[in-house]
Amino acid sequence: MEYKDTLNLPKTDFPMRANLPQNEPKQVERWQREGTYFQILEANQERPKFILHDGPPYANGNIHIGHALNKILKDIIVKYKAMTGNAAPYVPGWDCHGLPIELQVEKNIGRAKKLALSKAEIRRLCKEYAEKYISIQRDEFKRLGVLGDWERPYRTLDPAYEAQEARELGKIAASGALYRQKKPVYWCASCVTALAEAEVEYEDHTSPSIYVKFAVKDSQGLFPVDPVRGTFFVIWTTTPWTLPANQAIAVHPKFMYRLVKTPKGELIINQELIPSVMEACGIAPEEYQTTGGAWPGTELEGIVCRHPWIDRDSKIILGDFVTQDQGTGSVHIAPGHGQEDYEVGLRYGLPVVAPVDAEGKFTDEAGDLKGESVFKADPRIIQKLAEHGALLKEEKLSHSYPHCWRCKNPVIFRATEQWFISMETKGLRQSALDAIESVRWIPPWGKDRIRGMLESRPDWCISRQRSWGVPIPAVYCRKCNRAVLTQELCNHVAAIFEKEGSDAWFIRPVDELVPVTLTCPDCAGHDFAREEDILDVWFDSGVSWASVVEQDPRLGGRADLYLEGSDQHRGWFHTALLTSLATRGRAPYDSVLTHGFTLDGKGRKMSKSLGNVIAPQEIMKKSGAEILRLWVAAEDFREDVRISDEILSRLVEAYRRLRNTARFLISNLYDFEPDKDAVQTAQLDEMDRWILQRTQNVLSRCREAYDNYEFHAVYHTLNNFCSVDLSAQYLDIVKDRLYCEGTRSNTRRAAQTTLYRILDTLVHLMAPILSFTAEEIWNYMPDKERRAGSVFLSRIPEPDASLGDPQLADKWDRIFKERSEVLKALEQARAAGIIGHSLDAKVSFESRNGDRNSILTGLVLDDRNRLQDLLIVSQADILGDSLGAAGVEASVYEATQLNCRILVRKADGAKCTRCWKYDPAVGKDPTHPTVCARCASVLNAGEAA
Repeated sequence: MEYKDTLNLPKTDFPMRANLPQNEPKQVERWQREGTYFQILEANQERPKFILHDGPPYANGNIHIGHALNKILKDIIVKYKAMTGNAAPYVPGWDCHGLPIELQVEKNIGRAKKLALSKAEIRRLCKEYAEKYISIQRDEFKRLGVLGDWERPYRTLDPAYEAQEARELGKIAASGALYRQKKPVYWCASCVTALAEAEVEYEDHTSPSIYVKFAVKDSQGLFPVDPVRGTFFVIWTTTPWTLPANQAIAVHPKFMYRLVKTPKGELIINQELIPSVMEACGIAPEEYQTTGGAWPGTELEGIVCRHPWIDRDSKIILGDFVTQDQGTGSVHIAPGHGQEDYEVGLRYGLPVVAPVDAEGKFTDEAGDLKGESVFKADPRIIQKLAEHGALLKEEKLSHSYPHCWRCKNPVIFRATEQWFISMETKGLRQSALDAIESVRWIPPWGKDRIRGMLESRPDWCISRQRSWGVPIPAVYCRKCNRAVLTQELCNHVAAIFEKEGSDAWFIRPVDELVPVTLTCPDCAGHDFAREEDILDVWFDSGVSWASVVEQDPRLGGRADLYLEGSDQHRGWFHTALLTSLATRGRAPYDSVLTHGFTLDGKGRKMSKSLGNVIAPQEIMKKSGAEILRLWVAAEDFREDVRISDEILSRLVEAYRRLRNTARFLISNLYDFEPDKDAVQTAQLDEMDRWILQRTQNVLSRCREAYDNYEFHAVYHTLNNFCSVDLSAQYLDIVKDRLYCEGTRSNTRRAAQTTLYRILDTLVHLMAPILSFTAEEIWNYMPDKERRAGSVFLSRIPEPDASLGDPQLADKWDRIFKERSEVLKALEQARAAGIIGHSLDAKVSFESRNGDRNSILTGLVLDDRNRLQDLLIVSQADILGDSLGAAGVEASVYEATQLNCRILVRKADGAKCTRCWKYDPAVGKDPTHPTVCARCASVLNAGEAA
């Protein structure tokens, strides 16, 4: 007889190799064909809602690794919420307007052709471009295994969305927080538009660093002006191009200033900075003399200086923002080119001069600098200063400088007429600071981050000088040029947008866009011109809570969670908060979760120039989306997340361990029918009950980790459970029971019951992360006909408190701790050539002083068969005072944890040809002379496979 054929060896069609790149697309198609997402919604429709509102990615280009991180995180959360009894709809969205798309269209058709097109034609091309990439990105997101209502996403270019956006702007206008004014804003000369705070990035930049003299014209009798060498206030600046707009010099009211006699004239400088300024200007200590008198800034107020080369006065004014960190203690003030300059200029009634056009070139107001780019004009301005004897020192300075987040070029501060939402008029800043206290920020430092930004941010500039976006529904009286933007006008325009989209603003005649009752509040005129500016795209996406969450019946309420990258504290989280508070008086979300940026394995940002970009498409093609999903879960995404080929290779190995564990469980359940064959918990073996208790611990830890969005804890818990508790302990030990006991025996059925319950828990805990693999496992589990068609239509089980047994857990923890000592003894004997497989061994314990306080040595007397199974050895016993018969080849191991020595030698008897255990009884059964007594009993009873 071939005894191998009588064993209950594993059987399964579940493949060892996942072939994820080939099989995942088939599963995606199946989910779509069967409407799995909608089945999930239907199954949970009466359950409490959980709304994760999707922050819209930009419809420009293929998805990158950051997109994959973001969308997979959202998918994990939504699936977990659905599998724990929540109605968790996922409505994906796209941000469709804005500069990047318009610039790409311009690049595609050429700037000259674009300039010849109407706004309506440009907008049509932009819309086509956005829709093209929505389609591309949608397929890529679906390929990641993300379930959602992909055929009905929200898009910021949809008419209903644009209409609601106009209504929200009308509400803000009605509140009195919206105004139009000429004031300095960030301006990108390359993109020819104003920028908001969130659209500016700070990068290293090299600028001229110059010290400039402003000659005193009228000292107000405070000191005499040197008629020969002159008396001067000295300023320091890194933006020489702003000097044509200078209107004043600010000193700090409380700082002390002194007059310094130098070869370059009498210089008035903050007394704390005199040494550093002299050194910077190359004036040696013996060359200058500081006079005895000193004046606080308040006494200097009103002194009149002259502009270095323009026929214009420059007064001394007071400013609390002046510092002693660097410079001279006197600050050049150009209200048209700086926020603080503008604010102090308002107090003193200074003109807001900004002699720079939209393309960053000087205008007529700058005299002979007209037409020169501000970034190229610095050398000419420095030359002018030198020619007029006003330049004290010039050098280069590398410093952090604002750049446009789209084109990456340096930006300028430029005063222009723009639309703003005030942070102060209606207390929006304080409302926001109060509201963030009621929001759960994950991680908690997110609250401090957004708080700092809210405390310091200026009024929100919401107008942009571009074509592709939602137009600002304002008009200008042709008679008096008064700007008109009212809630009535916004609602009227919104009704048009709802039917025709926002293109109507640029196509329809103006008189069809305004209510017939609209009149100019200043002159009662009826003839209007349309506003050409569009809304900031951050306003676009910022009102998605109103255009989508409140309006869409699939959501219909308030978002439980916003989840995006940490840069969105100044972006989407920020603008959503402000718009919601401005019109609803509350935050639009209950919780905000942020993830870090993706970096390469060395912690560097990914860039084409470094050649370290890792595309998700390539990972999916090589290893499958499942490995990407595992990467997202394995990393603590609350910090910056690294990815590299090495990291992915480790995850491939981890995935194989998880998959092979599931495969082993499935392969030993081929003849198991849960309803018919399951054994009651009370009848299970003690070790079965122990591993089920461990499984419950894993279930509890994973559910808690999912609830707290700590997916790395889920990954590590599952990985350790499969590698240690199962593969290295329980499954290794239970193989004998599964393979060699009677097919329908209670002992084998008990083991199968345990495997089934473990597998059921594992597949549910894996599903939100390893969605493709969990679905595959689900289809190979027993009793397929009685289960839901998808794992996502089932519930993640609740922990079973009845399986908790602290004493049992403590006992088995001690057993496995002691067992590790025996495994070391067996390995030592294997290395010595005494045994090969552990079943070749007989293990003997010699207790010191007759002390047998270890659990394992106690089992020799109480349950020797269990001990032998635990150790996977053929025999175990306890020796007396000697280490056995002389001449027997043995290995001795000092086991301090067990307070004994362990003797390992060749087992007694012959090897059973069925189970491979050694047994002196082999040969005693005449029917089966080469098997042990246990195997003979199984064979004679007809219970073998």
